Amino acid sequence: MNMFSYTIKDESGIHARPAGMLVKAMQAFESEVSLSNGAKTINCKKLFALMGLGVKCGETVTISANGTDAEAAIAAVQEFMQDNL
Repeated sequence: MNMFSYTIKDESGIHARPAGMLVKAMQAFESEVSLSNGAKTINCKKLFALMGLGVKCGETVTISANGTDAEAAIAAVQEFMQDNL
């Protein structure tokens, strides 16, 4: 399993536009990609689950991937987060 942590820098947190873009990007991978915020863990391929977390600016999330293309998925989500959140 590959994983990394990221602190959200966007003052709006994870809001609709980047959440939709992230979900779309993650659907290109076969691996299961999860995002954790405290005790809650969601599938990054599900928009409503991602929006339901209500992640705010300054909060740290942990992203993990498990599967055949997990390394590529983690690299893609890490780049996405740095560029958009």
